[in-house]
Amino acid sequence: MSCSGILLKFFNNLIVKTNCLLLIMLMSSSISYAEKQSIKAIYIPLADHYASIIAYEKYRDKMVHADFSLEQMKNWDLLRAYFQSGEVDMAFVMSPLAMDMFRERPKARWVGMMHRDGNALAINDLLNKEIKLPHKRIDRKPDEKAANAFTKASKAQNKPIEVGVPHLMATHSVVLYKYLKEHGKTLAIGRGTNEDAVIIGIAPPKAPAFIKKKNSRNQAAAFEQSLPWADVVETQKFGHVAWYSKDVMQWPNGHVECIVLAQDKSIKDKKEAIREVIHYMKKAGEDIEIARRQGGQAMIDIATMVRKHIPKHNESAIIQSLRPDLNVINYRHLDNDEAGLKVIMDLAVEAGIISQSININSFSDRQFSSEFNINNE
Repeated sequence: MSCSGILLKFFNNLIVKTNCLLLIMLMSSSISYAEKQSIKAIYIPLADHYASIIAYEKYRDKMVHADFSLEQMKNWDLLRAYFQSGEVDMAFVMSPLAMDMFRERPKARWVGMMHRDGNALAINDLLNKEIKLPHKRIDRKPDEKAANAFTKASKAQNKPIEVGVPHLMATHSVVLYKYLKEHGKTLAIGRGTNEDAVIIGIAPPKAPAFIKKKNSRNQAAAFEQSLPWADVVETQKFGHVAWYSKDVMQWPNGHVECIVLAQDKSIKDKKEAIREVIHYMKKAGEDIEIARRQGGQAMIDIATMVRKHIPKHNESAIIQSLRPDLNVINYRHLDNDEAGLKVIMDLAVEAGIISQSININSFSDRQFSSEFNINNE
């Protein structure tokens, strides 16, 4: 064979081998992509759900089983309806509301927690003239002063003072009920006449505007919302944080707040993808805890990631919410806490916030606890 023939045969073989290699690589990539399963989660713009945002920003490209996506809901009723339709895999939900969703449609389970503690009572200047809060937030505790100020304001206006909560079936409602009960006060749900306070549903992003509106009318006003909304009114100087929920609902490692729900069908068909998302949300929670201890650029980086999804959360309020000295929300111990949930449930039923108890053991699915989690970084 001539020299040119040998060269031609060599190059032909090289082209065939290269094409085969490219085909194998493409097939491998397609198989890898096909193995990823869509996990769509829905959430409300709160500090409660920061770990899901950090998991999305930092770890979604590391996920090998889950094609993880987030969709923000405008309010809790929309989130409830969307999740109950069965069209999304996961939702991050306040515990009383989640229990009522299970009562209505027991086709989803509790598979983890988003955080512990994390809400606060905010008041306007008119109430603070009566209370005279300490300057340092760490010194503000749930003593009788705010409760007495509520009573005084309700008598002056001849009706209960309105307190905005994110939803009537909120953990916030339970915390407020417990606080008022401990100081001999009463709470109405949705409407009332002779009680000291009445809770009304206000979407979290609208809560600061609620305080502003009441300020302009020289009316006493308060809301209990998840962080950082209470911090927003103080950092922007038109309200004050009166106390934090962790000091009312005291519980080992922090009280149960927002929990993670997953559809039964998703758990059955996408178990490893669900497990992976929960794993990385817990890892993101650890990242937040490390950043809050380090401060500085580490916290700025967390705030920057959050603000890509929730621009209305200003950097100052985010950093204030995550202050390590206050420790008013934490992202540790995120496995199911059945005993902690029962405390919330019993108070919610007693207050009339939810209509009946549920079977917590049936609701709780512990197969996604840390002891079973992946470790594939």
